[in-house]
Amino acid sequence: MFEIIRDNWLLILIGSYPSGPLGGVAATLILSVIGIGLAFPLSILLALAQLSPFDWIRRPAIAIKYLVRSIPLVMLIFGAYFVIPVLVGHQVTGFTTMVWTLVIFEAVYLAEIVRAGIDALPKGQTEAAAALGMSYWMRVRVVILPQALYNMLPSMVGQFVTAIKDTSLGYVIGVQELTYAANQVNNNTLTKPFEVFFLLSLVYFVICFAFTQLARHLEAQVSKKRTAARTDIVLEAEGVTPVVSSLSR
Repeated sequence: MFEIIRDNWLLILIGSYPSGPLGGVAATLILSVIGIGLAFPLSILLALAQLSPFDWIRRPAIAIKYLVRSIPLVMLIFGAYFVIPVLVGHQVTGFTTMVWTLVIFEAVYLAEIVRAGIDALPKGQTEAAAALGMSYWMRVRVVILPQALYNMLPSMVGQFVTAIKDTSLGYVIGVQELTYAANQVNNNTLTKPFEVFFLLSLVYFVICFAFTQLARHLEAQVSKKRTAARTDIVLEAEGVTPVVSSLSR
């Protein structure tokens, strides 16, 4: 396996770049970042639409959620691969197809995370903001979303880890990401498929484990701040200045 790493480490990291398209680990991470980055604002709109009091907004949003979640990602990839060229009138690259498929797929799952974060907020937050005369959109922008997104940050990092693993399906339409690069290495070596794909699994594990640890760290920080905030409320209710709790933050 060390020979495989020594002879093919550059292919695994960046694919055939600069003589060809960027691939390997770099393409996998770029796909994940772009997919999650574009899906994030769409997920907020979809989550707010699902919580809308208006049926004509809420029902289509819920229908989109169930439709996308009921279709395997690989089928969405194939669908996008054949449908997008028809819609735009010309061929698009596999990379572009994979990006837009990830955007749609991840937006639906991120929307559920955002919606859960909004639902978890105490109703008093919204009622207090309304009592101050804030409009609906001001309440959402100033009071609801900042708290919900902060509380759901660990879950969103976890969804990013899922997106990294989902990019491996881009292989079926020729996207030169990490799995594609590993297959190229396997074609070059011919006699060591177990070692090549074991190395592929190891690379995915290292990347995903690093981000999972980040999610756990963020979750601990959020939990710590929640505990400190609750302590402050209790102390203030008892007429005690929360000096210790403030210092702990």
